[in-house]
Amino acid sequence: MALLQANKDLISKGMKEFNVLLNQQVFTEPLVSEEAMVTVVNDWVDLYINYYKPQVTGEQQEQDRTLQELRQELNNLSAPFLDKYRAFLKSQ
Repeated sequence: MALLQANKDLISKGMKEFNVLLNQQVFTEPLVSEEAMVTVVNDWVDLYINYYKPQVTGEQQEQDRTLQELRQELNNLSAPFLDKYRAFLKSQ
């Protein structure tokens, strides 16, 4: 069963905004550990999920699937960012 178009649009909007957040990050001193950065990114994902949750439409199952897909997409976007941060830490 396909997601409602409004929910697809919401996922797309969330992904774009999250990507802007990731692209705005500048790695400088003082450094935080890799584990701390993973925690920060996970907190950002949770923040976005909580922000968009009231805007999701449809039955409960539809809402759950939409939020799950949004979380997966945000996690996918964060993986290259975390890889870049790991490489930055190794270069220091």
